[in-house]
Order: sequence, then C-alpha cells, then structure tokens
Amino acid sequence: MRIGHQRLVVVGALSFVLGGCASLTPQPLSVHEIASVSAVDRQQAHHDVEPLKGPLSLDEAIARAIKYNLDRRTRLMEEAIAQGMLDVGKYDMLPKLVASAGYRDRNNDLVTRSTDSVTGLPSLSNPYISSDRVAATTDLSFTWSLLDFGQSYYASKQNADRVLIAGEQRRKALHNLIQDVEIAFWRTASAQKLHDEVKSTIHAAEDALADSRKAEAERLRNPLDALRYQRQLLESLRLLEAVDQDLSTAHIELAALVNLPLSQDFKVVEPGDTVSDKWQNVPVDKMEELAIANNADLRMSFYKARIAQEETRRVMLKMFPGLSFSYSTNHSNDSYLIHQNWTEAAAQISFNLLGLLSAPEQMRLAKAGVALADQQRMTTQMAVLTQVHVARLQYGNALRQFERADAIWKVDEGIAQQVANREQAHTLTRLDSVASQTAAILSLLRRYQALAQAQAAAGKLQATLGLEPNVTASNVPLSKLTQAVGTTLRQWNNGQLQLAAGNK
Repeated sequence: MRIGHQRLVVVGALSFVLGGCASLTPQPLSVHEIASVSAVDRQQAHHDVEPLKGPLSLDEAIARAIKYNLDRRTRLMEEAIAQGMLDVGKYDMLPKLVASAGYRDRNNDLVTRSTDSVTGLPSLSNPYISSDRVAATTDLSFTWSLLDFGQSYYASKQNADRVLIAGEQRRKALHNLIQDVEIAFWRTASAQKLHDEVKSTIHAAEDALADSRKAEAERLRNPLDALRYQRQLLESLRLLEAVDQDLSTAHIELAALVNLPLSQDFKVVEPGDTVSDKWQNVPVDKMEELAIANNADLRMSFYKARIAQEETRRVMLKMFPGLSFSYSTNHSNDSYLIHQNWTEAAAQISFNLLGLLSAPEQMRLAKAGVALADQQRMTTQMAVLTQVHVARLQYGNALRQFERADAIWKVDEGIAQQVANREQAHTLTRLDSVASQTAAILSLLRRYQALAQAQAAAGKLQATLGLEPNVTASNVPLSKLTQAVGTTLRQWNNGQLQLAAGNK
C-alpha cells in the first residue's frame, strides 16, 4: 500500500509538471491592458512634477530638465543599479555559511552483504541493515576559498569603476540635455515672438492676393503685371507658412524636455544676457586643462583602463592553486548511527594542471585588453583636445554670425516701419508692405536661429570642458535648483570656468 501511494505521488507530480509545460502558449496583451498600463505610465511620468505657475525662464527650464526629465531619471536609475551591483558584489568576498536539511524515505530496508577480504568469499554472517528507512539530516557548514575571495575582490574593484563610469555617463547625458533645452528654449522664444507677426502678415498677404485676383478678373490692371504681383505675394506666403510650420513644434519639444504636459500652453521669458564674448578671453591652455580634468568621455576612458588592469590581475590569480577551508556541524536522526551529532573540518588545495596550457593565451589577451584601453584613452584625449579647439572656434564664428544677423534684422525692421508709414500715406502698395514685413520676419527668424546656434556652440564647448551646474543632487527644491542654475549660467557668461562640485 505504501509503495502504491509513493508511485501515485510521483506520477501525479510528473503529470502536473508535464501538463504545465504543454499549456505554455504566447499570451498577447489585450487593448485594455495596454491602455490601462499606458494611463498609469503617463500619470507616473508627471508624478511630483511641480506645476508651472508663470512664464518659463531659461534658468527654470534647465532646472526643470535636471529635476524632472525622464531620460535623466533613467540615467540616475542606471547609476543606482550600478551602485547596487557593487554593494551586492561585496558580499561575494565573505565566506559561505550554508544551512541545509534533508529527508529521505525508502520503500525497503537498506540491506548489505560483506565479502571476506582474504578469501574473497561471501561472509558467513547474514545480510545486515545499516540505516533506517526514514531519516532526516541537518548540517551547518562554513566554507572559505582563498581563490574565490581574490576573484571577488578584483570583481568588486571593477564594479566600483563601473559605478564611476555610470556617473560619467549621467554627466554626459546632462551636458547633452542642457544643450537640447537651450536650443528648444530659443526656438520657442522665436515662435512666441514671431507668431502674431507671421499671422498678421499672412492675413495681409492673402487680402492683397484676393484684391489682385479681383482686379485681374475685372480687367483693371495689365494681366502680366497682376500675375507678377500675385507671384511675389505667393512667394511671400510660402516663406511665411514655412516659418510658421518650422516653429509650430518648438513648444512641444521644450515641454517634453522639461516634463510639462505636452498640451499645456505656456510662455517663455527671454533672459537679458543672450550671448557673451567673455569666453573668447579664456586662454586656450586653461580650456585644455579643464577638459583633461573634467571631460566625461575622457574620465570614462581612465576608468575603463583601470578595469582592464584589474582584469589582468584576475587572470593571473586563476593560475594559482585554489586553497579552501571548511567546517561543518551535522546531525542525523538515523537510529543506526552511534554518533548522531558530529563535526567535520577539512582543508583542500586544488590546481588545474591543464589550465596552464591556456595561461599564456589568457595573459596575452589580458595584456592586449590593457593596451587597447590605454590606446583608447590616448585617442579620446586627443579627440577631446581637438574638440576644445574646434568648439572654441565654432563659438566665435557663431557669435559673429549672431551679431551680423542681429544687425540685419534691425535694418529690415527699420525698412518695414518706413514702408508701413508710406503705405498709410498711400505712396507705396500693399505688396511693398507685405514684402518688407516678410523680409523683417525672416531676418528676425534668422536672428533667433543664429542665437540658437550660438547657444548650441556654447553648450558644445561647455560639454567638452565638462562643465555643469554646481548642483550636488537633483532632489533639492526647484526654486533652489533654479537659483543655482542661474548663478552657474551667469558665471559661464562672465568667462568664470571651474570644475563641477562633484569633480573637485
């Protein structure tokens, strides 16, 4: 009866496992599940985001991006995971303390025979039983391996460098984020500035086009002159509509970067100081010094070189014999045992002799990895120094282009005002007014585009130098973060370049 019960249990367990494996089929998500999860994600994305209470300044836009940008939150989580892996890896250096318990149940007795060691004949004594059918065992064992400790030690040092690499990746992402925010901010500012003027000029051009077509239909003007007139109006309309379409998405891009609702209508306020030429007064050798000490890519290359060096030590450690120690306390309720409680201690040394065959290749591979990391570090350093010189020149060129675009806009704005006055005095046609107003709008657009390019060039130079707002953490209040960003931006505009707080 006991045997039948055990077989029934085994058969039932096998049937359950096999049936469960056979029932595994792909389960696609339903539309309702996708919609519900997406709704929760959208709500979570704006969780704890402080609402915008007024116009958005450049300082606050950068501060909001630092505090609320979703990509930046992802980088922070990646850095936290790298730190967690380091914390978990430290426990691998500890000895292993394992507690185990076991249970066995036989369907018959463990009956054994013996053979005479001299004659080789079966012993005349009857077969004997040496253990109970049912027995439970427990043990607590302590094991420590010197080789495993060494491997875990160097692995922890590598994980520590990976934490630092994750921090540099976060810094690099922050530099790119600040550049994107500045470009999107100035595009939004230009869209806000040009929106009303573009709409009114388009309306005036459409009215003039309708009047021209009406005059052409009534034969009040020469048909060729009317068509030329309409051609110029249509060209102005095409340019104005292209400007309107180009700027229509600017506020959405800025809202996504600072994690505001995409449908929210907000205004931006331009800072008083747009661009500065103080950067041109900073010696290039100081910029090189800052870049070498603070550039995120270069710092990552140093950490990767250290990881390669630690890998060489790990490979060398594998060539040493493994030495391990163990101690355990044991218990069994088997009634045939004279001593049901006992302790064991052991020491073991092992050496993989065949592993010596691959040791030279492993060492060559490890040294090649170190050489590659050193070469990458040198290459990155030269690339960073090149970027410093190029970014410095690009900023100077962008600054001059902005000054030129600003001067052209002021001239076109004056021409448009003069033409508008003459149109009111009926000395010029509406076409002249539309054309001059269109030229002024395009000049203003080019001014903002040049301003955005100058800000992008400044951001590129700042990123190459490894500069970032002097903020130690993103969990500070938004008001204090905005103040810190504003202070840093003013320092940059004044040419005051210094290391970030975390890298001094």
